[in-house]
Amino acid sequence: MKIRVGFGFDVHRLVEGRELWLGGIRLEHSMGLLGHSDADVLIHAVCDALLGAAHLRDIGYHFPDTDSAYEMIDSKILLRKTVELLAEKGYAVGNVDATICAERPKLKAFIPEMQRVMAQVMGVDEEDVSVKATTTEKLGFTGREEGIAAYATVLIHS
Repeated sequence: MKIRVGFGFDVHRLVEGRELWLGGIRLEHSMGLLGHSDADVLIHAVCDALLGAAHLRDIGYHFPDTDSAYEMIDSKILLRKTVELLAEKGYAVGNVDATICAERPKLKAFIPEMQRVMAQVMGVDEEDVSVKATTTEKLGFTGREEGIAAYATVLIHS
């Protein structure tokens, strides 16, 4: 068995007039994330980590923001397609460990649903998807509530 580790990072700006999607679920909030797709920063970081682990470049390479096919696309579709790309190379998802950095909304109550949804999309057990949330203590762009960032580390295996 071959194992590989990947790391992903993504950030999107918070704006008015957009829905807020994180971890494949819609959250009620006064602002949403700006992007070509639904801008689910958590799923994007996980996709980048998975693609990197498999030496398949990055999310922008496979799903470019210049392609109208991905405009306003549900990021769960991108995650499913990412897992399919891994499978074509003989890899499967082992586990995911991710962190969302946001001042608001408070995410603790939504994490179990995010884990359930992402695990289902990736075809893994819920125990194999860890999601954590933190603030930056009002420091930086996330602290000023200008955007949300996410980090992900993954293990894949053949």
